[in-house]
Amino acid sequence: MLATPSAPPRTMTAAAAAVRVMESEGVDLVFGIPGASILPLYDALRGSTIRHIVTRHEEGATHAADGYARATGKVGIAIATSGPGGTNFVTGLYTAMADSIPIITITGQVPVGQLHREGFQAVDICEIVKPVVKRSFICKEAAQIPWVFREAFRIAREGRPGPVHIDLPQDVQQQLVSYDPTDDEPLPVFKAPPTEAKIRRAVEWLANADRPVLMPGGGVIIAEAWDELVALAEHLQCAVSPTYMGKGAIDEDHPLHIGTVGIQTSQPHANALFLESDVVCAIGARFASRHTGDLATYRGNRRFIHVDVEATQIGRIFEPDLAIVADAKLTLQAMLAEAKRAYPNGVRREAWTQRIGDARRTLVRRTDFADVPVKGPRVFGELNAFYGDDTTFVTAIGLYQIWSGQFQTVHKARRYFCCGQAGPLGWEISACTGIKLAFPDREVVGVVGDYSFEFLMEEIAVAVQYRIPFVLVMLNNAHLGLIRQAERKSFGFNDDYEVSISYGEDGYGMDHVKAMESMGAAGVRVRNPDEIAAALAWARETSNAKSVPVLVEILTEHKENAAMGTSIAAINEVY
Repeated sequence: MLATPSAPPRTMTAAAAAVRVMESEGVDLVFGIPGASILPLYDALRGSTIRHIVTRHEEGATHAADGYARATGKVGIAIATSGPGGTNFVTGLYTAMADSIPIITITGQVPVGQLHREGFQAVDICEIVKPVVKRSFICKEAAQIPWVFREAFRIAREGRPGPVHIDLPQDVQQQLVSYDPTDDEPLPVFKAPPTEAKIRRAVEWLANADRPVLMPGGGVIIAEAWDELVALAEHLQCAVSPTYMGKGAIDEDHPLHIGTVGIQTSQPHANALFLESDVVCAIGARFASRHTGDLATYRGNRRFIHVDVEATQIGRIFEPDLAIVADAKLTLQAMLAEAKRAYPNGVRREAWTQRIGDARRTLVRRTDFADVPVKGPRVFGELNAFYGDDTTFVTAIGLYQIWSGQFQTVHKARRYFCCGQAGPLGWEISACTGIKLAFPDREVVGVVGDYSFEFLMEEIAVAVQYRIPFVLVMLNNAHLGLIRQAERKSFGFNDDYEVSISYGEDGYGMDHVKAMESMGAAGVRVRNPDEIAAALAWARETSNAKSVPVLVEILTEHKENAAMGTSIAAINEVY
């Protein structure tokens, strides 16, 4: 008996198949800029459930996708045309790679037959981005496209997450393929489990130490393992010192939280307590240079356990006493289970927990300065007092990031985001857009500097266009403004010379409030520290009422420094 013929295969363009794959992978939002060679994919997007946000710059698209991915844990998507559209992705890809953020960037490309002819806006983008992505693909056959997209999502998520790039020649996007989305699904993502013997040894070391420290890095946030971390710390009475990228892994009001160790984004009580520790267990952290400082001081005589999902991170900075190559969540789950089995009543450490409490009370830097111009720490004291625990803070790079790491308190996971390793100027503006679109009901606050704000200032217009409300708090120390004043004088311009942007007589640079207003947003300039709280309240109300970004520009000291040094011992001497 002949079998009943199956239904004929579904036929669609390769671009349409790519869009259907993205839909089934959970993509609901993408960022990008249309252009000739990527238009077939844009045509396919028009009939999909995916929302598209047009940015003003391709770099802004990658940073918005990055912020969206950090906030949701999903894969962020950015799209651009060929040539400069793709090369403008490089900074965003590097940022995502450095911080282990899963994004996929997609570019159009000239037709396959033109690839070797140096056609208009033809560039080998796959080779250009190779150093800053986990994998790059160029699809020269239409039938490859659905499966390359499936593999891209798997690679972006698996192991240490990170960016993937896909390059699509224009003619290949338009070709027909046989693809039935009803019988296709995402590829499985493998999570490496830890070995039992190493889990037993790690728990034994922590349980028998006098002054143990758990050190969660960004990997704990990525793996969503914060509950297991806190439970393990409480059962074994371990101090918890998140790295800067791990901020939020534990409530900073928790009695076992000791602050962040380091030579920049750190607290004095954290450095002091770390120097007294005897066993340190780092999970999903990589001992970055701003964290360790002088390695001899950092290592001391303490034993180190290093847990990381990427084997090549082990021993990269120094050789640990015990290495565990495994997923952070699976490792913490296994450690917690072993701790409860081996020590069912938990571990008591009265001396260590009392020392933690004493250090947190006494080794604290002040923020209640009344100086005019405003001191940087005062700004963060005001932010801590004004905003609630559920507020999402976003910051980028520079002195204001260092102050943020030193003074800003975080109480929940995925409520504090920074571009920790790469540090591109302007990242925070686009990241705020991506985060607010991911969670419209959350209060989002970006902390910026005058230089960073001006770097990707055009992305404010994106948030205005799409009615995306958030607050930007600027610490303007006049650095850029004073440089520009000096430049004007060197060109022979007098003090009354007017340029296309308005300068204040006090040297604080362009009128950022007017710049906001020119894009349909709003802002206010603050000179007195006692006016900050009222300005924040106005910004919240105005941003929500008008559904636009609002700037609170605070004029801070020109030459104020943050406590920094070369070692975690020396840095405490300047607090």
